[in-house]
Amino acid sequence: MALGALAVALAGCAHKNHITAIPVKIGHTETGVASWYGKPYDGRAAANGEIYHMENLVAAHRTMPFDTWVRVYNLTNNKTIDVRIIDRGPFVHGRIIDLSHAAAEAIDMIGPGTARVRLVVIRPPATATAGLYAVQIGVFRNRATAEQLRARMASQFGSAQIVRHAGNPETWRVLVGAEPTEDAAGELAARIRDKSGEKDGFVVRLDKQP
Repeated sequence: MALGALAVALAGCAHKNHITAIPVKIGHTETGVASWYGKPYDGRAAANGEIYHMENLVAAHRTMPFDTWVRVYNLTNNKTIDVRIIDRGPFVHGRIIDLSHAAAEAIDMIGPGTARVRLVVIRPPATATAGLYAVQIGVFRNRATAEQLRARMASQFGSAQIVRHAGNPETWRVLVGAEPTEDAAGELAARIRDKSGEKDGFVVRLDKQP
């Protein structure tokens, strides 16, 4: 992330603030400025308790209930993305949502760092209850080693991330994909075995990582 975008991301979030959720109805709309956040929040617990992964389609909102689904319209280029609310923020005047890196990338706001958007609350997609699944292919004590494997997996399979696991010693998990069902993740695991030679991969649920 560029230094300017990093500053935007850090300014946009303050996830430990206590907020009372305000119920919203399907079709509820808001207009304002969106920002996005990635590192150093990637791999940390979000406000709803699950692990935030910046390549998942999730977001932070100050007051919407967790697991609310929102369609985000970039009013500059008319691109849209659907995200699930899992976190609190942004706590900057005029900003109404903090998008994950993947969501921000989908509507072309990584470079600018912010964009004027309209939010529309939507019904959860049919796959929402299934969670998101990935294939864990390695655990490393050395982050650089994990990052090398992550980069190789991302180039081959389109999506990969490393997740920090606190402990003594600290370790780094390499996870590939973000599939809507366990079966889809199993198919990805088979492709990984066939095409990359990584034989030890197994399916994990992204929001249940230890």
